[in-house]
Amino acid sequence: MAADFTGYIIDKSCAAKKGMQGDEECAKRCIGRGDPAMLVTEEGQVYAISNQDKVKEFAGKKVVLTGKLQGDSITVDKVAVPKT
Repeated sequence: MAADFTGYIIDKSCAAKKGMQGDEECAKRCIGRGDPAMLVTEEGQVYAISNQDKVKEFAGKKVVLTGKLQGDSITVDKVAVPKT
């Protein structure tokens, strides 16, 4: 069953650094050079993304992912940018 997950798409190297949430420039650079994209919630929960191609264009942005969670990895069905 699919669920929604809200957070920021951040590269794996910076995922544990709270100050990197929303740093689009850094996330784009690091994901562009091959670092895996992760979803980091505002509470600090970190999720791996099993299908990277779905999220790369959203590097550094706050998103709502719809997908299936297995362990600590999300298989993404849909990505939406929440209205601010």
